[in-house]
Amino acid sequence: MSSTNAGPRSYRWTILGAGVFAQASFSAILLGLPSIAPAIRHGYGLTFPQIGVVLAALNFGLVVTLLPWGIVADRIGERAVLASGLTGCAAALAIAGLTSSFAGLIAALAVAGALGGGTQSASGRAVMRWFGPEERGLALGIRQTAVPLGGAIAAGVLPALSSHVSLRAAFFGLAGGCLAAAAVGAALLRPEADEEHAGVSKPLRDPRVWRLCIASTFYVTTQLSLLAFLVLFLHDDRGVSTAAAAAVLAVTQILGGVARIAAGRWSDRIGARIVPLRSLGLVLTFTVAAAALLVHATLWLEIPALVAAGTLALSWNGLSFTAAAEAAGRARSGAAIGLQQTFLSGGGIVAPIAFAALVHGTSWRLAFALAALSPLVGYALLAPLAESADP
Repeated sequence: MSSTNAGPRSYRWTILGAGVFAQASFSAILLGLPSIAPAIRHGYGLTFPQIGVVLAALNFGLVVTLLPWGIVADRIGERAVLASGLTGCAAALAIAGLTSSFAGLIAALAVAGALGGGTQSASGRAVMRWFGPEERGLALGIRQTAVPLGGAIAAGVLPALSSHVSLRAAFFGLAGGCLAAAAVGAALLRPEADEEHAGVSKPLRDPRVWRLCIASTFYVTTQLSLLAFLVLFLHDDRGVSTAAAAAVLAVTQILGGVARIAAGRWSDRIGARIVPLRSLGLVLTFTVAAAALLVHATLWLEIPALVAAGTLALSWNGLSFTAAAEAAGRARSGAAIGLQQTFLSGGGIVAPIAFAALVHGTSWRLAFALAALSPLVGYALLAPLAESADP
C-alpha cells in the first residue's frame, strides 16, 4: 500500500479524523440551516421563495471558488488551504449572525461558502494521499460521512440555540465549529516529504471527470431538494413541530452517514466505483417517487418513506468523490475534487430555488415527483463510465 513517507502508516487515521472534523464543521452550515429554516423565515419575514434563496446562498460562493481552492491545494498543500479557509468562513458566519437584512444574510453566507470551500478539496486530497486503492473507498466514504454527521449535529443543536438563546447564537455556534476545525487542521495535517505539486491540465481535460461531474449534479439536485425542505414540509404542510421535524432530519443524516461508509466498503470489495454509484441512483429514484405518492398519507408511512429516501440521497457522494479523485491521480486530486464540487454546488444553487418555486406554484407532491426523476438522468450519463472504467 502506498500512503506516505511523512510518518508512520497508522497516522493516516489521524489525517482522516482531522479531515472528518473539518468537513463536518463546514457541512453543518449547508445541512444545518434547513433545521432552523422556520426560524430564519420568521425572523427575517421571508417568503417561501426567499427562504429557498437563503438555503442556496452558501453555494453562491462555493461555485466560484471550489476549483481555484482545489488548484491551490495541489500547489501548496492542504494545511494552509484548510486552516485559512475555515478561519475566514468563521468570520463570515459571525457577520451573518449580526446582520438584520435579507440581502446582508445572503451576502454573508455567500462569502462563508467562498472562503470555506477549500475544505472540500483540502480534506479530500489529504485522505486521498494517505490511503491506498484497497482502502480508499472506505476512507473517503468515512470522510464523506462528515457531511451528514455535521448536518445531524447541527440539526440537533441549532434549533435549541435558536429557540432558547437566539437566532444569532445559532450562527455564532456554526462559526465556533469552523474555527475549532481550522485549529485542528493546522495542528494535525502534514505535508508529504516527497509530495508532487502538479498542474491541473489532466483532470480538466479528462472527459471521464467531466461526465462524472455532470452526472453527479443530477444526483445532488434530488439530495438537496429532499434535505433542504424536509423540516419545512413536515412543519408547514403536516403540522409537525420544528423540534420533531429537525429530529427526523438528524436521524436521516445519521443513517445517510452509515450508508456512505457501507457504499465505500462495497465499492472496495468489488473494485468499482461507478457500478454501485449507478445502482444507488436507480434505487433513489424509486424511494423518492414513493415519498411523493405518500405526501398526504399518515405520518407513520410518510416519515419512514422520507427517511429512506433521504438516506439513499446521501449515500452516493463518497463514490462520486472517490471516482473523481482516482481518475485524476493523487497529485492532481485537488483540482478534480474542486471541479466536481463546483458542479455539485451549481446543483445546490438550482435545486433549493427551483424546488421552492415548484412548491409555491404547484404542490409538494409534484415537486417531490420531479425530484425523483433527476437521478435517472445521472444513471444514464454514467453508463459509458461503467462500461469503460469498472471491471
